[in-house]
Amino acid sequence: MHETPTRRQVLAAAGLTGIVGLAGCTGGSSTPTADSQGDGGGGTTAGSGGGEATPAGQLDPPVRGDPEADVTLAVYEDFACPHCRDYNENGYPALAEEFVDQGRVRYEHRDLPIPVLDPGSFEAASAARAVQDRHGDEAFWAYADALFANQDALGSETPALYADLAADLGHDGGPVRSNAVDQTYADTVGGDRQRGIDAGVEGTPGFVVNGEVVASGFGDTTVETVRSAIEERL
Repeated sequence: MHETPTRRQVLAAAGLTGIVGLAGCTGGSSTPTADSQGDGGGGTTAGSGGGEATPAGQLDPPVRGDPEADVTLAVYEDFACPHCRDYNENGYPALAEEFVDQGRVRYEHRDLPIPVLDPGSFEAASAARAVQDRHGDEAFWAYADALFANQDALGSETPALYADLAADLGHDGGPVRSNAVDQTYADTVGGDRQRGIDAGVEGTPGFVVNGEVVASGFGDTTVETVRSAIEERL
């Protein structure tokens, strides 16, 4: 279970119901609530915020697998959420081997900043989308992996971190840093966030299969739950 959110983080949270049965990166609803625990896992719930940004239009979601597959698995994440990092390190590889790498599903990243960090959650999402916009989906996924790997530095070393990670991947870090700080891709990030809320995602990571929420949060049984949902639709 992650550390208890600060009062500022909890008060910033709005727009989602509380998580039942999964603990983790959670905010609250109109009445702030603390995290609840169960099922051996965690998730994070969304709040408001994001600040002013230079409009950049809405980007399509980054995609892995077969873009034309009949089944779409969309995963809603906050780059500052420790349970999203846990999923990417310990849950995604199994789903990738079985479904993504085999071209059996269309796998989408969707942004849903809680925010676990404010403004860090929004900045990190905009940085990743800046990389996507300039260099394509594969570059986005590599940058997203780097953000999760350096998650502990998001609150202390950014915004320099955004530029450094881009440079490490062979990209010009200056524009990525600027887009992160200015939240240039707020339209895209905010659009994803609202889409997730409207779909009923109750925490990050949130798993949506063909438009239906099948899991919110990450725990011991999450991969099997998502696997079953995909198999039912194949």
